[in-house]
Amino acid sequence: MPSNANRPNPAAQHHAPAIPVLDLAPEIDSLWDELNAALQRVLKSGQFILGPEVKAFEEEVATYLGVRHAIGVNSGTDALIIGLRALDIGPGDEVITTPFSFFATAESISNVGAKPVFVDVEEGSFNLDPGLIEEKIAPRTKAIMPVHLFGRPCEMDAVMAIAERHRLRVIEDCAQSFGARYRGRQTGTLGDVGAFSFFPSKNLGTYGDGGLITTNDDRLAELARMLRAHGSKKKYHHELLGYNSRLDSLQAAILRVKLPHIDSWNEQRREVVGRYNELLADVSGVITPEITDGHVFHQYTIRLSANRDSANRDEVQAGLERQGVNTMVYYPIPQDRLPVYNGQYPANPVSDRLARQVLSLPIWPSLSAECQERVTAALQAALRRRP
Repeated sequence: MPSNANRPNPAAQHHAPAIPVLDLAPEIDSLWDELNAALQRVLKSGQFILGPEVKAFEEEVATYLGVRHAIGVNSGTDALIIGLRALDIGPGDEVITTPFSFFATAESISNVGAKPVFVDVEEGSFNLDPGLIEEKIAPRTKAIMPVHLFGRPCEMDAVMAIAERHRLRVIEDCAQSFGARYRGRQTGTLGDVGAFSFFPSKNLGTYGDGGLITTNDDRLAELARMLRAHGSKKKYHHELLGYNSRLDSLQAAILRVKLPHIDSWNEQRREVVGRYNELLADVSGVITPEITDGHVFHQYTIRLSANRDSANRDEVQAGLERQGVNTMVYYPIPQDRLPVYNGQYPANPVSDRLARQVLSLPIWPSLSAECQERVTAALQAALRRRP
């Protein structure tokens, strides 16, 4: 680890370019010729929705994940909604999930007419605490929706054991965990259904919206394919009320270019995290994330120590921004505290505490050591300057 004497002086960084939370330019530059060739191939084909590019991507990604079926859809949110519908979850049902996630998790449950039931999270992993699930199971509980937050797999053995005991379905929210493995198996292949997002910021992201449903169940796959295409197997023969949620051919072609690189990119992310953890190891008041097996670090999220509240965290974030370092807070308001659910749920104290403490620093596979040194020096300066 570089000595303090060799670290950049934040005051000297005033005129340096700002460091974004995510920079896609290095990825695009490195793949420029392949991306151009793929886009031209699609344009010349004249087939822009589903078609051979989507079929080829679905086959390639199914092979990569080790799953029987992969169904391309319009977004990660649609993947959750269609996955829930395929599992026959709807009005009157309850689905257990985490309060500490992006709103699409709970929103998808509500949008199919079911009720999200929130179970608090583990402080160290940010993921659903399996030890708290069974006390929330009720007669209307039909499924569990674990979220592999920030790319760290949830404790799926415990989740699946509970689901088996209580005859519940499991839909994995894998929006942030493409390429993550739990005990050697890919996330999205452990439950009944997996739902992935290809939003541009994801570890495997396209250059627009896109999503994926995974399952080993032939019947669920058939239902998902119908639901993504207005509830039909055959054009103009609609058997269900479905959605217009088809993956675009252009986005599938981009994903086909990027898929072969995902493991190396995820390994680079882990190297970036290792450097961050070394640089921040002795910084008072900063709790760094664990580097666990299979974690692919969609985000690098630190916690500011428990004696700081959200106002203090926000002061630190503002201090970083003044030094040209952009950060994000994922998530400032837990799902159960959002206005749409206001007053409907009891407190989840760990989730509430994390929402006051978390701060996500810049991360992408090729983030340089020099940039990381600048980020961590700026963070130390921001911590020193707060009242």
